[in-house]
Amino acid sequence: MVEWQKSDWRKKPRIQMPTYSDNAALNAVEGKLSSYPPLVFAGEARRLKAQLGAVSRGEAFLLQGGDCAESFSDFSADGIRDTFKVMLQMAMVLTYGAKVPVVKVGRMAGQFAKPRSADMETKDGVELPSYRGDIINDLDFTPEARIPNPDKMLQAYLQAAATLNLLRAFSTGGYADVHKVHAWTLGFTQGDEAEKYREMANRISDTLDFMEAAGIRKEASHALETVEFYTSHEALLLEYEEALTRLDSTSGKWLAGSGHMVWIGDRTRQPDGAHVEFCAGVQNPIGLKCGPSMTTGHLKALMAKLNPQNEAGRLTLIARFGAGQVGENLPRLIKAVQEEGANVVWTCDPMHGNTIKSSTGYKTRPFDSVLREVREFFGVHNAEGTVPGGVHFEMTGADVTECTGGVRAVTDEDLSDRYHTACDPRLNASQALELAFLVAEELSARRTVMAQSKAD
Repeated sequence: MVEWQKSDWRKKPRIQMPTYSDNAALNAVEGKLSSYPPLVFAGEARRLKAQLGAVSRGEAFLLQGGDCAESFSDFSADGIRDTFKVMLQMAMVLTYGAKVPVVKVGRMAGQFAKPRSADMETKDGVELPSYRGDIINDLDFTPEARIPNPDKMLQAYLQAAATLNLLRAFSTGGYADVHKVHAWTLGFTQGDEAEKYREMANRISDTLDFMEAAGIRKEASHALETVEFYTSHEALLLEYEEALTRLDSTSGKWLAGSGHMVWIGDRTRQPDGAHVEFCAGVQNPIGLKCGPSMTTGHLKALMAKLNPQNEAGRLTLIARFGAGQVGENLPRLIKAVQEEGANVVWTCDPMHGNTIKSSTGYKTRPFDSVLREVREFFGVHNAEGTVPGGVHFEMTGADVTECTGGVRAVTDEDLSDRYHTACDPRLNASQALELAFLVAEELSARRTVMAQSKAD
């Protein structure tokens, strides 16, 4: 058997990737990146895989969230902090609802490239190559801006390294203290519009007060003041991914050093394609987007290719069908997994199937549609007796107006106020936290039903 090499993807059909005009410049950038330190380490990836194994058994819950596409121009410490803060708040609420640990994975420190539905974009009769994310070309609608530039990979690496540095500091430096996080969450529940979430917030307060009175906080201060936080992104630009791939001396296996977890998009999941070939060879946990066009045959082939040893926590199936389409698509894929006896994590991405054009011309996602898809996802798993392992949101800690609805209702007319995304609309901080409360209610109800069924 020929051993897998990190460049094997180059022999496979490639799509959704740029063609660089200057091969010498591209080779120079790849050479530089190959000499740089990896952004993550094998032990971290193995720890995440073990925690995702617990998710697959219903012993933990996965929260994955962050930017649609990270931007060079919007990069700031405040932006990283605000998204991290909201994810901590969401995780606290979800932990209370699920009564299991929440595995926190950011779409951060690497989410720079985006697949596009068309290679070309037309404005006012002018046609140019599509914007594919800041790691490839620029958003400005000019011929020069849309030329793929390999040097942008170096800037992406530096931004990812700085992001990870700050995330690690926040995770262990006291910022993640559970009492501080809950104080932020209580602020959200003030006011009439969030009254329905106040009861759960008050129950969390009572729990923390009891722990304090029982002396648990003092005994477990480290566990209550620090968190484990992982990073993830779509492994789309394979020149960047290959350059950061390293051989782990401990296990003798390859590691994608660009992030703890990488995923394959719905457009690049061809079993014989370049992206699947690359992800099959690295030891990181792998995500696989599953849209309505995913056939049971393709899913079985992909599971065999991506997780031949059937490791728990290795493969996360990210369902993204759109509200109203979960019932006709998810059960057949669950059946395919069961027929293969496959170990997978099932998680719900309710963002990508619910994008519409608003009456004011902006691309948006209605909050009610996002919530409906999450509820349908839970409903199918409850009916099938399988584990709804997590949720996957495009969100930001900033007060943007990109998705409509929520308790602090964003209307079509509001979208122009703070519409900052370079790609797809994201939930703002308030909407993301509200969604966490609603998902927590689903988790709590599921826990009650399961307890009753065991008692019967």
